[in-house]
Amino acid sequence: RIDGIDFNHESRSPIPSGHSSSSAADALVRNSKLSAAAPEFVPGNYASFQEDVYSDGSEDYYPETSLADFVQDFVSHLNSSPGSFESEIDYITDMLNSLVTTEDILQELVELIYVQSTSIPNFAYTGARLCNHLSLHIRLSPASGNFRQLLLKRCQTEYEQREHSVRGDPETQKRFHYYVLFLGELYLNLEIKSRKETPGRANVLLGALKELLNTLFSHPEDPNLMCAVKLLKLSGSILDDTWKEKGQSDMDEIIKKIEDILLDAKCSRDVRQMLLKLVELRSSNWGRVHTASVSSDATPDNDPNYFMNEPTFYTADGTPFTAADPEYSDKYQEILDREDYFPDIFVNLCAEYQKSCLLAQLRY
Repeated sequence: RIDGIDFNHESRSPIPSGHSSSSAADALVRNSKLSAAAPEFVPGNYASFQEDVYSDGSEDYYPETSLADFVQDFVSHLNSSPGSFESEIDYITDMLNSLVTTEDILQELVELIYVQSTSIPNFAYTGARLCNHLSLHIRLSPASGNFRQLLLKRCQTEYEQREHSVRGDPETQKRFHYYVLFLGELYLNLEIKSRKETPGRANVLLGALKELLNTLFSHPEDPNLMCAVKLLKLSGSILDDTWKEKGQSDMDEIIKKIEDILLDAKCSRDVRQMLLKLVELRSSNWGRVHTASVSSDATPDNDPNYFMNEPTFYTADGTPFTAADPEYSDKYQEILDREDYFPDIFVNLCAEYQKSCLLAQLRY
């Protein structure tokens, strides 16, 4: 039910008694002039359901749909075609603004997108970009908070359950790991605007990410350590820079925790190798090349670090790709499938992936 309208509701007429219904039907058959050979009737305004809803900008885009159905449809589309984000996002936002007319519906929208972003692993990057755009362009802003504020509150609710989640069953832990990586993407992509300054990152997430890393390292089982490594490969350079700018040594503390785990924890040999490579990566300034380029003037041509903020992955044949790759979804899912169905093989290959990543960075 959206704004008092239930798209799933069907009106029903009373059913007449069997005798009167039969008599009326017989009379209609005797007097009917209809032919069974007549051509099929098609309403003049009928449009085939197979028509590509993304093919034009008509106002019949997803006609008579609920908010949940609409979110499911466009998330599925963006997940399968992440390269279409820029061309689709304005229309998606316009549709959401027409649907989100009450505080309750805004809450529902936040929950729907949060759930999608933390349950589809290869949607975390696109989900964070989506959240940033909607936080800037969803018009409704009730007393309970705008889109961004409600999203951060939802993330905080999950954050407060971190100790329970990290000790939960395997499925609970898996969902927690997806949440951690989504929060990392959100920190990199969510823009906070102010009246006097240029857009910045949500500092509240900075402290949350540190505590989430502490939680993962305090329970040094392989899945938790692998999640921490993924988070640090994703956002480690940005976290490190931000803490240094604030005069804080938080990354040094995190690296010390990793070194302690390498000495004492009973993690697998392959996860231990991943941790060692991460320490090496940080000691090399996260693989970045020092440059005098001013960040505000940085371009792919004048700044060798331009693409460093996006994580680089490798397919089975060693082909590098990032989240901006049009085939990102398929390639990333391939890696996830190997991790899910062949965990031992995946872990054994991790060291080789790390080696390839470092060699690629040295080449450039």
